[in-house]
Amino acid sequence: MSSGVISMAVAPWILACGFLLCSSSFLGTEGAIGVNYGMLGNNLPSPAQVISMYKAKNINYVRLFHPDTAVLAALRNSGIGVVLGTYNEDLARLASDPSFAASWVSSYVQPFAAAVSFRYINAGNEVIPGDPAANVLPAMRNLDAALKAAGISGIPVTTAVATSVLGVSYPPSQGAFSEAASPYMAPIVAYLASRGAPLLVNVYPYFAYAADAERVQLGYALLSASQSASVTDGGVTYTNMFDAIVDAAHAAVEKATGGQAVELVVSETGWPSGGGGVGATVENAAAYNNNLIRHVSGGAGTPRRPGKPVETYLFAMFNENQKPEGVEQHFGLFQPDMTEVYHVDFAASS
Repeated sequence: MSSGVISMAVAPWILACGFLLCSSSFLGTEGAIGVNYGMLGNNLPSPAQVISMYKAKNINYVRLFHPDTAVLAALRNSGIGVVLGTYNEDLARLASDPSFAASWVSSYVQPFAAAVSFRYINAGNEVIPGDPAANVLPAMRNLDAALKAAGISGIPVTTAVATSVLGVSYPPSQGAFSEAASPYMAPIVAYLASRGAPLLVNVYPYFAYAADAERVQLGYALLSASQSASVTDGGVTYTNMFDAIVDAAHAAVEKATGGQAVELVVSETGWPSGGGGVGATVENAAAYNNNLIRHVSGGAGTPRRPGKPVETYLFAMFNENQKPEGVEQHFGLFQPDMTEVYHVDFAASS
């Protein structure tokens, strides 16, 4: 590792609780932007109101952390692309009991498949490495089989991982899965490669910045065009941490698959607007999300994958009062009363 502010800034990626991916196989020439619809609040609008908000704000993609039939019903004929997750606590049964996977599909996919545009189903969120990790691939296989048995095609089954799966993240070209994660990630990415399915990754430059704000340049984390910091790696230059994290994940996947391509989708990324954390301000949150939308929507890809759009989901639609106190309650773009926390220009992603 070379010396300097930015080279040190990249090391804390592993501390972040999210990760990123890019999916050119399922997109046109521009990156798609969606928003995570979290529901850990006791004061949130109704699903019908929320989906109406998505449409009014030109948000064309949504990620659901767990199946909710009221939300899925509201999504019928909306034209909004949907990433549908399973509960982590359901992974063990999904992995061990094919009939449970079939029931899951018959309850949450089959009744809606004709009128809801499902993009992916993710089996579990951020459970690798950890005790439930061994259940992820069997659950994916059983869900795949259940979809096929139900006559439903074209919905890739995958999982969502955090940056904790990376043992090496700097420089990006040296990205590799950790010893703890590799026994699970290697067969998962091989399976995804065989299916042409993407991997979902949750990417949070904010947490890397907050962990080492004295050495991480804020503009590098915020994708600020005016910042002067950069990282050079193998003849390519990184001007923002988002691209660098994504490409570290690309490198890890390529090492694990022997060079086979698996596209990445950034299933979560965001910046808190409050809660007392370092750099957690309305101004920084607005800058990060608006800069990110412009960057992704341009379709330039990353230095490792130039020209390949990065499908990206912002976290999250609302400030959620049942999340842990602190910054976790302040990632929302909107208040529960549907007013803006700050303005985000989704027209740029249309």
